[in-house]
Amino acid sequence: MQETSKFNVPGTYLFDGDLAMKGYALNKMCFSFNVAANRQAFAADEAGYCRQYGLNDEQTRVIRERDVLGLLAAGGNVYYLAKFAGILGLDVQDLGAAQTGMSKEAFKQMLVAAGK
Repeated sequence: MQETSKFNVPGTYLFDGDLAMKGYALNKMCFSFNVAANRQAFAADEAGYCRQYGLNDEQTRVIRERDVLGLLAAGGNVYYLAKFAGILGLDVQDLGAAQTGMSKEAFKQMLVAAGK
């Protein structure tokens, strides 16, 4: 996990300016999934679609492997990654569960408990 002198959030990466710059192409590609034709183009040729957006080897690999934590480490922002997760039939709670190493049900219970 990313460590900084100011912040250390267990189970995640601090999405700061450096990570935002690192993940720009990845997040731009995920944002493109707002358009149905782009989702179809991605499904037809994932590798080509990743190249079209200039993803680096690490980003292409974690997209191919559906590695949520790897996507965050590669500069992915959870709000943009939610667009990619939707293609896979996942939602933001699925992403949160994967990020924290919990089951989705345990993650949901944690959210409910935190809201009390």
